[in-house]
Amino acid sequence: MAHVIRDDRPADKAERYAEVEGEILAVLDGEPDLTARMATVASMLNDAFPDYFWTGFYVVDPAKGDELVVGPYQGTLGCLRIPFGKGVCGAAAATRKTQVVEDVHAFPGHIACDSRSNSEIVVPVTDAGGRLIAVLDVDSTKHATFDAVDAEALERLTAKVFGAG
Repeated sequence: MAHVIRDDRPADKAERYAEVEGEILAVLDGEPDLTARMATVASMLNDAFPDYFWTGFYVVDPAKGDELVVGPYQGTLGCLRIPFGKGVCGAAAATRKTQVVEDVHAFPGHIACDSRSNSEIVVPVTDAGGRLIAVLDVDSTKHATFDAVDAEALERLTAKVFGAG
């Protein structure tokens, strides 16, 4: 099923997130495969928001336990591996708290996978048992793209798609 970008998107960001959430949940209905779910979320979110420059997942490497490895994404080349505690993604993984960064160049220990990225949001993704399985990473070339609306919507979406939500 191809996702078509429409020109009748709601102007309100929260309303657009609610609409996209419904579309994603409909597409994923009955799909158990984790990779397929991540790829679909990355693709549909990336299509839905023009300010999304890089949209994807870094998955917890089960062999290491404290390192993320690039998973399904949309955008330019991503970093292949990120240790917990390093950069924005590593901070989200280590703290299990969503990171909203207005200027990534001011973030201590920022890892520049693509120097065109200027702001970022990273949401920890847990399974139904509460175990960290990945982080959802979204970058923008603009400063201060992300806020509490994005955080709440992406946390809700990832809980519904990957957890007990």
